[in-house]
Formats: sequence, C-alpha cells, structure tokens
Amino acid sequence: MKFIDETKILLEGGKGGNGLISFNFIKNKSNLIPNGGNGGNGGNIWIKCNKKINTLINFKYKKNFKAQNGKNGKNFNKKGKNGKNLFLEVPIGTKIKDIKNNIWYKELKKNNDKLLIVKGGLGGLGNKNFKKKNITYSDIYKGKIGEKKYIYIKIIIFSEIGLLGLPNSGKSTFLSKNSNSKTKIDNYNFTTLYPELGITFLTKKKKFSITDIPGIIKNSYKNKGLGIKFLKHLKKTKLILYIIDITNFFIYKNNIKYILKILFNLKKYKMKLFNKPKWIIINKIDKISNIKIIKIISLILLKLKINLPIYKISSIKKKNNNKLIYDIYNFLN
Repeated sequence: MKFIDETKILLEGGKGGNGLISFNFIKNKSNLIPNGGNGGNGGNIWIKCNKKINTLINFKYKKNFKAQNGKNGKNFNKKGKNGKNLFLEVPIGTKIKDIKNNIWYKELKKNNDKLLIVKGGLGGLGNKNFKKKNITYSDIYKGKIGEKKYIYIKIIIFSEIGLLGLPNSGKSTFLSKNSNSKTKIDNYNFTTLYPELGITFLTKKKKFSITDIPGIIKNSYKNKGLGIKFLKHLKKTKLILYIIDITNFFIYKNNIKYILKILFNLKKYKMKLFNKPKWIIINKIDKISNIKIIKIISLILLKLKINLPIYKISSIKKKNNNKLIYDIYNFLN
C-alpha cells in the first residue's frame, strides 16, 4: 500500500430538505389547516481517528466529499428525515487545516477521536409553523445549503523508536526481525520508499513501536533522496537508532562521516530532532571479524566527539538483538 501523509480535499455538508406547504381540509368547515412538515437537516461531515489506518491512501483518488441531503417535509406535519452524517477515517496523529481561513484544528491523538468539520444545512420550515393559510412560497421554506470547506490534512506517525541510516544499512531487516512489520527487504538502495511502522512485543503487555524511514543521503535536508520528506515522522519518537552497515565501514576514506552526515542532516532539518536521545547500532557483525569490530568502535569513540551508547548486532542472524530490545524497553519505561 502506498504511503500518503498529506492531501487536500473538499468537504460539503448536506443540503437541508425543503419544508412542505400543505393543508388539511376539514369537512363542513371553511378552514384549511396548514399541515406541511419541516424538511430534514443535511448531514454533517466528521473526521475520525482509526488506529488500524496509517496512511491517507483513501483520499488519493477521491477529493470531494458530500454528506447526504435532508429529505423534504411531508404532509400531516411529518418532518423529513435528516441526512446521514459522513465519517472520514484517518490515522492517529492527523492534523487538519481550514485552508481558506488558515485555521488549524486540534490534533487527533487517540483512537476514535473525532472532529466536526462541516455542518449540514438546516431543513426548511413547513407551513404547519404559520397560522396564515394564504402565505406565499418564500425562502423560509427552502432548506439551507450545507457548509463547504477546503481542507489540508497531514499525518505525523506516532512511534517511540525511529530508525535512521544510509540506504541499504539494514534498517528494514532490523524492523522485520524485531517487530510484526512485513516490510520489503532487498539488497539495493532505497528498498524502503515510505515510512514503515512495526510493533515489538516482549510480552503481550510489554511492547513499543518502531518507525523506519527511507535512507538518508548527503544533503537530504536540501530535499535530496527520500529520507528528508519523512524526517517529520520522527518528531514524536523518544529514541533514535542510527543503523550502520559495518561491512561498508572501510570502503570509504573516513566512514565516521556516515554518522556525522546523518547528524548534520538532522541538525539542519530541525534542532529539536537533533537533540533527541540517540544510540548507534553497528549492524551485520556476522560478516566481519571481532578484531575489525573492535577497531571500528574505537574509531567511532575517538572521532565522533559525542558520547553515544553503541550496540553491535546482526539483525538477520538475531545476534545480540534481544539485549538491545530489552534495553530499549527499559529506556522507554
């Protein structure tokens, strides 16, 4: 399923039904008694959170939404039926903006949270409300038009752990091996095209969420590559894991730039994100000797000039994964 995290849509409340002009004729009397019922109100449009949704894909092809119109009033003082309300479902972490008035609604943070965005029009009045029997048809009988708004919707994924790294560093493998995610894994750059969300279960009650975003490359903050577009989805994380492919560490002249490159992009993008707690995860240790692993870690500690926790794992072989997962859980709790 394609990941869509922002869109614009047009919403329109249902039109109110017309009131009815109708009279009840009483035999042997000259009176005509008004008995026209009121029109039903038009339906409203609500936006509601659904925890089972994590993308705005439902709005990719359909951009205009209209609630049901109210029914016209009937004789014998019967009111027309109200139009049905329309509920549009969005993920948790959705923010909505009224584009014309430049107003942001409150963020939808919990499952089943909802916002009333547009109201349907009121139904017109039937002539049962008036004593004069010869009143002429006027606007008061007509149902009102529903509200109409053009809105901008965006989502920010809520996740406790964020994964960062260069393309093909093993982030997708880490996510698939340590969570319920079924993310695609392959041996080429940019396998991850959109953010992927997974839940890690230590027990039924002990769990935490992880988000993997596309790989960060040089000058990502200038909109190069894929990662910068989705860095915003790390805003709500409590801990960021930098996944490093140790097998590529000696290919370049100074691979400490791997880490510095990511830190630099975070700093340029948003300082608050840069200041979040960070751990370094040395991945794919099953493919390199212990002597080289020790040398690389010493190099990181010497040149990075930032005191960060360092873990060495093999995601695919699940080596040292359990300790890391339990340490993450303890950090969060």
